[in-house]
Amino acid sequence: MSETSTVAIEIVERIDDDLLDAIRHLLPQLSRSATFDEQTIAWVVQHEACTLFTAAVDDVVVGALTLVMYPLPTGLRAHVDDVVVDDVARGRGVGEALVRAALDRAVEVGARTVDLTSRPSREAAIRLYERCGFVRRDSTLFRWTPPEAG
Repeated sequence: MSETSTVAIEIVERIDDDLLDAIRHLLPQLSRSATFDEQTIAWVVQHEACTLFTAAVDDVVVGALTLVMYPLPTGLRAHVDDVVVDDVARGRGVGEALVRAALDRAVEVGARTVDLTSRPSREAAIRLYERCGFVRRDSTLFRWTPPEAG
Protein backbone atom coordinates (compact mmCIF):
# COMPACT_ATOMS: atom_id res chain seq x y z
CA MET A 1 0.00 0.00 0.00
CA SER A 2 1.67 3.18 -1.15
CA GLU A 3 1.18 6.64 0.33
CA THR A 4 -0.61 7.70 -2.87
CA SER A 5 -3.03 4.77 -3.01
CA THR A 6 -6.70 5.68 -3.31
CA VAL A 7 -9.25 4.43 -0.80
CA ALA A 8 -12.28 2.88 -2.51
CA ILE A 9 -15.43 2.70 -0.37
CA GLU A 10 -18.18 0.23 -1.25
CA ILE A 11 -21.49 -0.79 0.24
CA VAL A 12 -21.48 -4.57 0.50
CA GLU A 13 -24.34 -6.09 -1.44
CA ARG A 14 -23.02 -9.61 -1.85
CA ILE A 15 -20.69 -11.83 0.09
CA ASP A 16 -17.76 -13.60 -1.49
CA ASP A 17 -14.71 -15.45 -0.19
CA ASP A 18 -12.50 -12.35 -0.41
CA LEU A 19 -14.89 -10.37 1.78
CA LEU A 20 -15.14 -13.19 4.31
CA ASP A 21 -11.35 -13.50 4.44
CA ALA A 22 -11.02 -9.74 4.96
CA ILE A 23 -13.55 -9.69 7.80
CA ARG A 24 -11.95 -12.77 9.35
CA HIS A 25 -8.65 -10.81 9.34
CA LEU A 26 -10.13 -7.49 10.58
CA LEU A 27 -12.43 -8.77 13.33
CA PRO A 28 -9.70 -9.60 15.89
CA GLN A 29 -8.36 -6.06 15.44
CA LEU A 30 -11.80 -4.74 16.39
CA SER A 31 -12.48 -6.96 19.40
CA ARG A 32 -10.54 -9.64 21.20
CA SER A 33 -13.77 -11.35 22.24
CA ALA A 34 -15.54 -11.31 18.87
CA THR A 35 -15.68 -14.54 16.96
CA PHE A 36 -16.04 -14.78 13.19
CA ASP A 37 -19.36 -16.17 12.02
CA GLU A 38 -20.14 -16.30 8.30
CA GLN A 39 -23.87 -16.52 9.00
CA THR A 40 -23.79 -13.30 11.05
CA ILE A 41 -21.99 -11.47 8.24
CA ALA A 42 -24.68 -12.65 5.82
CA TRP A 43 -27.38 -11.47 8.23
CA VAL A 44 -25.79 -8.00 8.50
CA VAL A 45 -25.52 -7.66 4.72
CA GLN A 46 -29.13 -8.76 4.18
CA HIS A 47 -30.68 -6.81 7.09
CA GLU A 48 -32.65 -3.75 6.00
CA ALA A 49 -31.45 -1.69 8.98
CA CYS A 50 -27.74 -2.37 8.34
CA THR A 51 -25.37 -1.05 5.73
CA LEU A 52 -21.93 -2.64 5.71
CA PHE A 53 -19.22 -0.49 4.15
CA THR A 54 -15.77 -1.70 3.17
CA ALA A 55 -12.68 0.28 2.34
CA ALA A 56 -10.20 -1.14 -0.14
CA VAL A 57 -6.76 0.01 -1.18
CA ASP A 58 -5.20 -1.57 -4.27
CA ASP A 59 -8.21 -3.95 -4.39
CA VAL A 60 -7.51 -5.26 -0.85
CA VAL A 61 -10.14 -4.68 1.85
CA VAL A 62 -8.41 -2.85 4.71
CA GLY A 63 -11.38 -1.52 6.66
CA ALA A 64 -15.05 -1.88 7.44
CA LEU A 65 -17.87 -0.01 9.16
CA THR A 66 -21.50 -0.82 9.86
CA LEU A 67 -24.18 1.88 9.74
CA VAL A 68 -27.42 0.94 11.49
CA MET A 69 -30.51 3.03 10.77
CA TYR A 70 -33.79 2.71 12.59
CA PRO A 71 -37.05 4.64 12.81
CA LEU A 72 -38.22 6.04 16.14
CA PRO A 73 -41.23 8.21 16.97
CA THR A 74 -38.79 11.14 17.01
CA GLY A 75 -37.48 10.38 13.52
CA LEU A 76 -34.98 8.24 11.68
CA ARG A 77 -31.81 7.71 13.69
CA ALA A 78 -28.49 6.15 12.78
CA HIS A 79 -25.61 4.60 14.67
CA VAL A 80 -22.08 3.87 13.47
CA ASP A 81 -20.72 0.58 14.79
CA ASP A 82 -17.80 -1.80 14.35
CA VAL A 83 -15.38 0.62 12.71
CA VAL A 84 -12.13 -1.20 12.00
CA VAL A 85 -9.07 -0.38 9.92
CA ASP A 86 -6.26 -2.87 9.41
CA ASP A 87 -3.13 -2.04 11.39
CA VAL A 88 -1.10 -1.73 8.15
CA ALA A 89 -3.49 0.91 6.76
CA ARG A 90 -3.99 3.15 9.79
CA GLY A 91 -3.13 6.81 9.50
CA ARG A 92 -3.79 6.88 5.75
CA GLY A 93 -7.36 8.21 5.62
CA VAL A 94 -9.14 4.86 5.49
CA GLY A 95 -11.15 5.40 8.68
CA GLU A 96 -12.12 8.91 7.67
CA ALA A 97 -13.25 7.73 4.23
CA LEU A 98 -15.43 5.06 5.86
CA VAL A 99 -16.98 7.45 8.39
CA ARG A 100 -17.67 10.14 5.79
CA ALA A 101 -19.31 7.57 3.48
CA ALA A 102 -21.56 6.44 6.34
CA LEU A 103 -22.49 10.04 7.17
CA ASP A 104 -23.28 10.73 3.52
CA ARG A 105 -25.55 7.67 3.44
CA ALA A 106 -27.30 8.72 6.66
CA VAL A 107 -27.99 12.18 5.22
CA GLU A 108 -29.15 10.64 1.94
CA VAL A 109 -31.84 8.59 3.69
CA GLY A 110 -32.90 11.37 6.06
CA ALA A 111 -31.44 10.38 9.44
CA ARG A 112 -31.90 13.15 12.01
CA THR A 113 -28.78 12.19 13.95
CA VAL A 114 -25.89 9.77 13.77
CA ASP A 115 -24.41 8.45 17.02
CA LEU A 116 -21.42 6.32 17.88
CA THR A 117 -19.55 5.26 20.97
CA SER A 118 -15.85 4.81 21.49
CA ARG A 119 -13.74 3.78 24.43
CA PRO A 120 -11.79 6.71 25.93
CA SER A 121 -8.54 4.78 25.38
CA ARG A 122 -9.04 4.91 21.60
CA GLU A 123 -7.59 8.39 21.30
CA ALA A 124 -6.82 8.25 17.56
CA ALA A 125 -10.37 7.07 16.81
CA ILE A 126 -11.83 9.87 18.94
CA ARG A 127 -9.75 12.45 17.05
CA LEU A 128 -11.06 10.96 13.79
CA TYR A 129 -14.68 11.18 14.91
CA GLU A 130 -14.25 14.77 16.06
CA ARG A 131 -12.56 15.65 12.75
CA CYS A 132 -15.62 14.23 10.99
CA GLY A 133 -17.93 16.50 13.00
CA PHE A 134 -19.04 14.29 15.89
CA VAL A 135 -19.46 16.13 19.19
CA ARG A 136 -19.08 14.52 22.61
CA ARG A 137 -22.35 14.22 24.50
CA ASP A 138 -22.89 14.33 28.22
CA SER A 139 -24.33 10.85 28.46
CA THR A 140 -24.00 7.63 30.34
CA LEU A 141 -23.93 4.42 28.37
CA PHE A 142 -25.72 1.47 29.91
CA ARG A 143 -25.37 -2.10 28.70
CA TRP A 144 -27.34 -5.19 29.64
CA THR A 145 -26.00 -8.61 28.82
CA PRO A 146 -28.30 -11.61 29.04
CA PRO A 147 -27.24 -14.31 31.50
CA GLU A 148 -25.58 -17.33 29.96
CA ALA A 149 -28.01 -20.06 29.03
CA GLY A 150 -27.52 -22.99 31.21
